[in-house]
Amino acid sequence: MVLIETHDLTKHFGTLAAVEGVSLRVEAGEILALLGPNGAGKTTTIRMLASILRPTRGTAKIKGFDVVQEPIDVRRSVGFLTEHHGLYTRMKQQEYLQFFGQIHKMPATVIRERTTELLTQYGLNEASELRLGQFSKGMRQKLALARTLLHDPAVLLLDEPTSAMDPSSAHMVREGISGLRSSNRAIIVCTHNLHEAEMLADTIAIIRRGRIIANGTPKELKRSLLGDPVMELRLAGPLDGALKHLPPDLKTLAMGKNWLRYQVGQPEIVNPKVLQAMTEAGVKVITLSEVGRSLEDVYLQVVAEGENGFGSRGEKEH
Repeated sequence: MVLIETHDLTKHFGTLAAVEGVSLRVEAGEILALLGPNGAGKTTTIRMLASILRPTRGTAKIKGFDVVQEPIDVRRSVGFLTEHHGLYTRMKQQEYLQFFGQIHKMPATVIRERTTELLTQYGLNEASELRLGQFSKGMRQKLALARTLLHDPAVLLLDEPTSAMDPSSAHMVREGISGLRSSNRAIIVCTHNLHEAEMLADTIAIIRRGRIIANGTPKELKRSLLGDPVMELRLAGPLDGALKHLPPDLKTLAMGKNWLRYQVGQPEIVNPKVLQAMTEAGVKVITLSEVGRSLEDVYLQVVAEGENGFGSRGEKEH
């Protein structure tokens, strides 16, 4: 079930094209990371998805509701965490969540149950007597996330959900977001944190200057942008005597005294041949493993291509 869908979504502010031709699909059970630098168009995109900004062109639907034609239904279906969440600083956290629960027309008993559950989950129970103006930045961020989840929305739009948090709190929130994945919910996380995007996302869309310039799963993006997987073979003894036993068409990238790296399009076929050749030659293999390539490598590659005018890698919609 597709819960978030856009086609040619565009927003201009005068002569400024903040978002240009964004097409995305996010299905139930999926987390998409919208990854890009500050000012790339991430926040403008999700503000249109939340029916806060009206698109200049194109369409967007949330749970089948059109963001222009059915904004009330869209807002009921969305939990929207903004980067600047505007807490009411004279309130206490229970009052704050009760206020938003009433806005969503939730029964009082459900508001109380959800409030207790969320404050416990995010470690805020001990702050029950503090006013929100006394909260730290990290505490405010966690309370804003609790507010976002209060009405159990089908779609979550999270703008920089771990900004201003210490590492421990950020880890807790990322674990919480990962745990929110379900067959009835779709999530978009806007971030410029590469580690966060790779840790959370099923699919990643890289946005630059308002355009999607790459879109796919982390594995797809690594393969399309960085090439075939790179394997590393490490031996118990010197490599020299083993070289003649390796497949002649092996694409060698680098080697040392007792190791070798090669690139391979079909590792499931080539790797067993490499191991068999070493066994038959009586050479002991310590490890044969894939060399890890990070999302940072992908991001730097695609941004460099964008700077050089090579065009978009966003052919595949998600």
